[in-house]
Amino acid sequence: MKAVDLFAGCGGMSLGFQNAGFNIVAAFEFWDIAAECYEKNFNHPVFRTDLSDVDLAIKQISAFSPDLIIGGPPCQDFSHAGKRIESSRASLTESYAQIVSNIHPKYFVMENVDRAEKSHAFEKAKTVFKNAGYGLTQMVLDASKCGVPQKRKRFFCIGALGKDDDFMRDILISGIQSKETTLRDYFGDTLDFEFYYRHPRNYNRRAVFSIDEPAPTMRGVNRPVPKGYPGHPNDACPISDNIRALTTLERSLIQTFPATFRWCGNKTEMEQMIGNAVPVKLAEYVASALQQYIKSEEQVEANKDSFVDWLVHFQHYSQRSASDTLSRVRRADKMCRLDGAPNDFYFYTLQQTKEYNELSVSVRSQIKRALSLYNSFITQSSASL
Repeated sequence: MKAVDLFAGCGGMSLGFQNAGFNIVAAFEFWDIAAECYEKNFNHPVFRTDLSDVDLAIKQISAFSPDLIIGGPPCQDFSHAGKRIESSRASLTESYAQIVSNIHPKYFVMENVDRAEKSHAFEKAKTVFKNAGYGLTQMVLDASKCGVPQKRKRFFCIGALGKDDDFMRDILISGIQSKETTLRDYFGDTLDFEFYYRHPRNYNRRAVFSIDEPAPTMRGVNRPVPKGYPGHPNDACPISDNIRALTTLERSLIQTFPATFRWCGNKTEMEQMIGNAVPVKLAEYVASALQQYIKSEEQVEANKDSFVDWLVHFQHYSQRSASDTLSRVRRADKMCRLDGAPNDFYFYTLQQTKEYNELSVSVRSQIKRALSLYNSFITQSSASL
């Protein structure tokens, strides 16, 4: 499945989706040093396009005919830092939505800080997505419960053409760990320290952390221990000469970039790229869940195609009658998602839907008969394997 990454940064999202098996064919990043870093680590083209120019972006992206568009519009205006005021930068979220709705890929994944879900910009983008025919799964994920040794909450909006809202919620939830991933869990015995310093936004917050907990969110700044640091009652240990800030490389590893990832730019630029990036393993978690969903959809469609053959060859239906029966199964699927055999619980759930109850008695009877046949087909197919 071909994918294009918008607002790609240095490539955390691309790398996660690539690791999960997606074919990233192009990326778009306007910040020159981030685009240069991206180019050092991937083989596909990177376009330094201002994505607020929606018409130009659509023209360039359409050339790749993507099945999937991924991306995280700049999120500083939604973040927990600063004045929390949405400015013109927030309009890039709407630009992303306009690009997606015009290119119309089968799927899209948009990522942002957790606050973005409640923003005015996302509400506008959501309207654009819905008008374009996308079902949406919206969820805030804690990276530390998705294999990342970092307490970082990110909002994901995943869209699929023609699907109901929350189409992927169960799959996303099913893989979430009950326990947070600590630095010791992730790095084992390779670290040469037990405690470290992360500069707080103010001294009302703790600054010393242990490797037996997830790291705090990697931000775009990384400062050494100031001489006047007063300490905090919740610090993992008292401040001492042995406590230091994380190195740039260590921060990139906590963002789950591989040690082989090639960085460029000065220290400030590298720290900013690392802080802005989607953790690779978090992107991979979402990408793997999407792959699982797509494969399950493909299997369902394959079953339905085989169902027609089964009706013709084993139930002696005409091709027309078999196709009509499949149409009734598909109609039921639209009213109540059908994943596997339509068992008693499925029938009960279907009968609770408003759409089903608005049908005539004869149509409901036809759908029940079609589902009963589909259940027999699935059961016999499973028994023969």
